[in-house]
Amino acid sequence: MAVTLTSLFTVAQGAVLYPALLWKVYQLSKAPRDVPLRLVTLCLVCAGAAYPLGVAANNALALQTAPAPMSLMLPQTVFLSLLVYSVVCFFLFAALEPRQARARSLVHTLPLVISIAAQTAIAASVAGARSPADYPASAVGGYFLIGDLYTVYAFTVAFVQVRRYARRASRRLARGLLMTSAAFVLTVLAMLLLIVMGSVRFMGGGGPALASAAEPSILFTGILLFIVGVSYPGAAMRLAALRIWLRHLRSYHRMHPLWSILHSTFPQDSLSRIPINPWLDAVSLRGVHHRYYRRVIECRDGLVRLSPYIAKASEGPGASSPLAERIRRALRSRADGESVSDQAVAVALPTEHGLDADAKALVTLSRALRTS
Repeated sequence: MAVTLTSLFTVAQGAVLYPALLWKVYQLSKAPRDVPLRLVTLCLVCAGAAYPLGVAANNALALQTAPAPMSLMLPQTVFLSLLVYSVVCFFLFAALEPRQARARSLVHTLPLVISIAAQTAIAASVAGARSPADYPASAVGGYFLIGDLYTVYAFTVAFVQVRRYARRASRRLARGLLMTSAAFVLTVLAMLLLIVMGSVRFMGGGGPALASAAEPSILFTGILLFIVGVSYPGAAMRLAALRIWLRHLRSYHRMHPLWSILHSTFPQDSLSRIPINPWLDAVSLRGVHHRYYRRVIECRDGLVRLSPYIAKASEGPGASSPLAERIRRALRSRADGESVSDQAVAVALPTEHGLDADAKALVTLSRALRTS
């Protein structure tokens, strides 16, 4: 059961990791001077490099029940240590002033260098062994213990910084930081379990069965939660932008009945000198915001030009008729060349401020014209 669960978590980790990595690389290409973005991208690059090594090593560093060849474990350890260090640096630069963050990051480089150097020395000491089964138990236990202690230290530092950063973050970013800080707590808990179980094994015990079964689940959940947490703010922003894009696209097409009537009556008000192909306009997904804003403006311009005729149609017996019927009478009056005064009447006024509120009023009028 534990092995199956570990395999599922490993697959899920890869499925979440590499799309997140590609997304951050794309963002970095747009803002190459953004230091926090560089650090997040470096973190995911290290994770992406360590992932196949971990799979090849049967997640030896995650489970720590048996060693894998040092040729796999050592490079994976280096990538994971750099990942953890880049996480610490990211939140240092996010929470502190640049000069203070640089000074703190240099201080935190020392534990990183000591950890990697010690593990490299242990790997060199067992290089002559024919297989991982021949590694001395003390060397294996020391190797895992050094890595676990560094991870506990670094993620504890990162947790403190992320909570400090979350206090002044926006709501969307704070949600991502909450998930990230929870990931740190889970990862530290998993590392502490590994330290306890490794110590028990080193002293000849078997280790608690419940802890052995729970540790992989806690660790991989923490890893997945961390990837989701660092990706959440950007993904949420894109989702919000997608919702606005879809709303503008719907409103653009829903204004078409009103726009088509006004455009055929006042073609000179068109903001585009290129004739619009109806078929392409119906299926095109390009320039949605631009076309939406243009349609709102053209509808308003048309209603302003038609306003004196609407005022005349609002007089007499038809004054109380629906606005859509008065607009149709106004269009007929203009087509018949009837004379009107300069008096104007405001129509389809929005109840709130803003272009989107204006578009909503125009969509309501357009729907009424279509059904009248």
